[in-house]
Amino acid sequence: MDFAVFAAAFAALIETDPDLKIANLAAIDINQRQPDDRTPIIKVENPGRPFKPELVAPKDLPRRRNLGEAENRAALLHAFAHIEFNAINLALDALYRFREMPARYYADWLQIAREEAYHFSLLREHLNTLGFDYGDFPAHNSLWEMAVKTDGDVMARMALVPRILEARGLDAVPPIRQKLFNIGDLRACKILDIILQDEIGHVRMGNYWYHWCCTQRSLDPINTFVALLRDYEAPVFRGTLNHIARQEAGFTSEEMELIESLKS
Repeated sequence: MDFAVFAAAFAALIETDPDLKIANLAAIDINQRQPDDRTPIIKVENPGRPFKPELVAPKDLPRRRNLGEAENRAALLHAFAHIEFNAINLALDALYRFREMPARYYADWLQIAREEAYHFSLLREHLNTLGFDYGDFPAHNSLWEMAVKTDGDVMARMALVPRILEARGLDAVPPIRQKLFNIGDLRACKILDIILQDEIGHVRMGNYWYHWCCTQRSLDPINTFVALLRDYEAPVFRGTLNHIARQEAGFTSEEMELIESLKS
């Protein structure tokens, strides 16, 4: 992979303005050729993001149950928008950070970054129709914290970000979509349908590259996954798994049985 792509991905990663970040992302050319641009790999403790939203611990986020109230519904959609914004940075970091991977790896993560940006834009536009914008509600930083933990090993990143944190969306979206349908927010339902279908593909790519790494290192994927969960203190599993979506995303029956056994 050419070093100019890494430089362009890094520029988009550290851009703080969401509109400029998305524009920079759209301009990345996976076939760019400037081999003398030797972009170094640096640790990114804080990726580019706007001054707002305020980041707080997950436990400090207010619980908003009545989605019939516009502000509560906006807060829920804002939470999804924040996840998608973080996912843009996660995909850019996966593209920028890990060198000497096959060309398909970089094409996959550029596609993921662009689809996450599309999701963010859809959610932000819908928030605007409710009288709110991205940054109007507090949010948490758990997704990026795991990215920092795994920035030294592409196998750990593939195991613990797409396969754990992002795969949670496969489980969470359907019941939330039903709640939004019940209150008549059909636009939000359509957006979540798009997100769910795309996220199945994103998790599938994460699964593919995790298993690819295991094959390259002659490691058993199940035993290695258990060890990575322990070594990186990954969050425990909760709730009901969306077995159909997870199977479409490339989880084997053995892997889903393991995840079920680890639920708190």
